Amino acid sequence: MSPKSLPPRRRVVLKLSGEALRERGSTDNISPEIVDRIASEVASAMEQGGLELGIVVGGGNFWRGASASARGMDRATADYVGMLATVMNALALQGALEDKGVPCVVQSAIEMKNVAETFIRRKASRHLSEGRVVIFAAGTGSPFFSTDTTAALRASEMGADVVLKATMVDGVYDSDPKKNPAAKRFERISFSECIAKQLKVMDATAFSLCMDNHIPIVIFDLTPPGNVTTALMGGDIGTVVDGGQ
Repeated sequence: MSPKSLPPRRRVVLKLSGEALRERGSTDNISPEIVDRIASEVASAMEQGGLELGIVVGGGNFWRGASASARGMDRATADYVGMLATVMNALALQGALEDKGVPCVVQSAIEMKNVAETFIRRKASRHLSEGRVVIFAAGTGSPFFSTDTTAALRASEMGADVVLKATMVDGVYDSDPKKNPAAKRFERISFSECIAKQLKVMDATAFSLCMDNHIPIVIFDLTPPGNVTTALMGGDIGTVVDGGQ
């Protein structure tokens, strides 16, 4: 099954890694040019009409809680720092989207009413229904959960049709394509296979949530211009992870 043969997409959750917002080799944590390009591609998809979009953005361009924990920092504290990093990325993306004329709201799982709405499921769903992009920030609000899991959780809560994970590779491989030139890319793979093979494109909790709620995942390369729009519009791109039926 290709992405084109998935059910029609109306409500979508797009997962962006924090690292994708940083220019390679740059000391700047956020590249305004990259954020602007992503916003332009989102705006292009929204202009087509009929799309309800939630976005989850990571914070790895600023901070990674697991890495800090491995260096001796309390894990819960490290994760809370990482959640705050995602808020910075969310606000940068919100500003870029609003510059393109896209109505956009940031909802934070940690209350910070001066800069973002507090996440309320029914309110978020209403924003989506009324045509506003909702950026879900601060992860789940609890430590020990990744932003991949956040994307799966918010997709489940919002009744999304699909999770689109924008990465730095063009799909799911049977081994690391950067280390193994002969690595095989899957066009389609099941949740159970990803978990059994310990493929690291998303964590097991995220896979399990999407599997339990019958939400397919499309994993695609963010880097080529136009790919975000293609993915949002249901184009044939990346690898589909689903129930495998």
